[in-house]
Amino acid sequence: MRYLKTSEAATLLNVSPATLRAWEARFGFPTPQRSAGNQRMYLHAEVVALRQTLRSGAATAGAVRLARETLAPRDNSLMAALCGYDRTRADRAMETALGARSLEQAVEGVLLPTLEKIAGQRTLESAAWAFAAQWGADWLHRATRLETTRSRSQAIVLGDASRDELDRDAPHIRALELFSVRAGVRVMSLSIRGITGLADALQARRPDVAVIAGAHSDDEAVAAWARTVRAAAGPVPIALYRRRDPLLQMPTTGTTILPTHASGAYHRLMQLAQTTWATRAPAVLRPQDPDAAAIVHPPDSHASRDSDYHQAASARSA
Repeated sequence: MRYLKTSEAATLLNVSPATLRAWEARFGFPTPQRSAGNQRMYLHAEVVALRQTLRSGAATAGAVRLARETLAPRDNSLMAALCGYDRTRADRAMETALGARSLEQAVEGVLLPTLEKIAGQRTLESAAWAFAAQWGADWLHRATRLETTRSRSQAIVLGDASRDELDRDAPHIRALELFSVRAGVRVMSLSIRGITGLADALQARRPDVAVIAGAHSDDEAVAAWARTVRAAAGPVPIALYRRRDPLLQMPTTGTTILPTHASGAYHRLMQLAQTTWATRAPAVLRPQDPDAAAIVHPPDSHASRDSDYHQAASARSA
């Protein structure tokens, strides 16, 4: 997968870097990734698509819409594969999407919207949703297992408040896990229903943030889980993801409501985890602690790992 620096993308579009960043802020397109040095890296396919639509004489807003539509036909193949109950075709559709997008963009721009469309059109009680949801859960689990990034010091405990993998929130929760693991964060995912022994689990992996994700479990069960986490791990921040009426019966001190999109939630979680870790670092890190070096140096570039992921996925299908 080819990426362009800001200056390269701006030159290709015949605009200034400032204009390119303004388009990003206003239209969300082209959508950059961040390199290991925290620099913007634009997908070549998105920049080329936008250049072609701009050359047609369309205004910027119209050119952005047309560029997105140019890339959209590739997304329809996943819908067709899932509605045709064909796992192999669905896998290939995601491999095609990964050829023109980063992993995050493929998940948020193709996989999750397709699942939402099936849930809305076919209902959650349909065989189509049962097949699509199970495939989506499996694909996201496989993608998470393929991630072998260096572990950072931050840790997250995720309390899964969804019903099961057929819950409409479940794919979004798995996507949040994937993005966090991809960043090198240690994630321990536990069902909200598992209260017994939770303190022992938290002692084994002291979290910097506790996330409650999903809307199926009732407020009483969620509040009990949150109190147990706080009692065992101390005053860690609690973040709520895709939770309806999120603050009912919750300890509001140190509680954050995350964006409903997985990437936005992930970025906010990283801020919370980093803040908590930084306050603990003087007390918990020692010179010989290998995690001390891991937090000083950013994790590997997402751009470089997208190519590795795509190659591994292709090899698996072959």
